[in-house]
Amino acid sequence: MDRRKKREKTTVTKPSTVDASSPPKISPSEAFIVTLSSVLGLGLAFYVANSGFSIDLVTDPSRTIFFIWLVELPIVILLYSRYRQNPRQCMCLVFVCHVQYLRAVGRGLLAVPIGALLNCLGAIALGAPVTFQFLPKTVNWSLMMSLFTTVPASCVLGSSWAHWKRIFAQTQPNGSVEYLICLPAHGAVIGGWFGAWPMPLDWERPWQEWPICVSYGAIGGYLVGLVASCVFVLACARSQHVKQT
Repeated sequence: MDRRKKREKTTVTKPSTVDASSPPKISPSEAFIVTLSSVLGLGLAFYVANSGFSIDLVTDPSRTIFFIWLVELPIVILLYSRYRQNPRQCMCLVFVCHVQYLRAVGRGLLAVPIGALLNCLGAIALGAPVTFQFLPKTVNWSLMMSLFTTVPASCVLGSSWAHWKRIFAQTQPNGSVEYLICLPAHGAVIGGWFGAWPMPLDWERPWQEWPICVSYGAIGGYLVGLVASCVFVLACARSQHVKQT
């Protein structure tokens, strides 16, 4: 009898440890919905700024970027919080599942100012202007970059330093959701870095002013990363299907 009880305990505890160690997963259709929603959010922000207020990144970069992060904020947080770490542990209890989802949303909201501060300090360290004239532009740009980089990871991974280090420092995503976090974030940072190249040139173009060309580069890199991550998710799903067959 004691041996049977021990066997039953081991069979009960083993699935929970597997769920705790396994990364969150997402289907190709869900990855496409996340990608499409993010792209449509950017398009909606530009449409509202252009048609409603007759502005764009060149004429009024501060307010245009404000519309971008304001529209993307609920889309990113609400969608990525669905794929938080270890969601299977609460499938039996609906209340617990809702609580964990709200915690993921709270982590995403908390990561917005923290990520903005980190992006702001990084931009200033790389030469962004610090005068009061450019302060609203820098703040709005930092909030936008926070949604592109740190907020999705915070919603999904929480405060796990090991996962953050593996994804952002080592660039080793493990699982389909982590591709949706890693590739768009790296794409936004690399795109912003390439977009900053024309700023010191003496072309005297209005789009060379901070943070216009940097924002164009960051948004372009973010979109490329979204599409690439969606392709990676589809490739991973096909490879797993081939292995199972």
